[in-house]
Amino acid sequence: MSDMGAFREAVTTWAAGGPGGPAHELAARLPVRVAVLLEGLSDVAAVSALAARRGRDLEAEGVCVLSMGGAMSVGRFAHLLGPPGLGLRLTGLCDEAERGYYARGLARAGAAQQEFFVCAADLEDELIRALGVTRMAELVRAEGDLRPLQTFLRQPAQQGRPAQQQLRRFLGTKKGRKIHYGRVLVEALDADRVPAPLDGLLAGL
Repeated sequence: MSDMGAFREAVTTWAAGGPGGPAHELAARLPVRVAVLLEGLSDVAAVSALAARRGRDLEAEGVCVLSMGGAMSVGRFAHLLGPPGLGLRLTGLCDEAERGYYARGLARAGAAQQEFFVCAADLEDELIRALGVTRMAELVRAEGDLRPLQTFLRQPAQQGRPAQQQLRRFLGTKKGRKIHYGRVLVEALDADRVPAPLDGLLAGL
């Protein structure tokens, strides 16, 4: 495990109620300057894939990309990593529906000035819209998921839904699928079709 990986694990343990000493020790030893707070591991996969596409080594740049395990944890992570805690610059992605929750959580942690980039529904939705339904179907087929998708689309609950919504919902129907496609979708994007929130996040690091 890399030093930044160890720091990431120490922060996650700290946020779950464990000791903060290891995170403090690693932060003092490593050149950590920014914490990117993301809702889940699929977002981490997408951010990491775009950084790799652009030839960037975020860990070497002092950027720690973290999964918070849910949007409701943003206040806790901001308190630990922002001004009251380790004093890192904070940034990340949030969904439009949770913008107010993020604003309140960051304000309570004294980090209201930190910049977060807003996705309309979520990052998967942004990526599917950027790629288009036809390209998404090609990727699903290439990844060997065509038959599961066809089975999913025959479910009564999916009848009449727009194709984009069906594909977005499909990504969450199997453990690990969203994480896998977080990387796959970003790698398939044309360079000029990167969703604005994801593009803005990387450009600001």
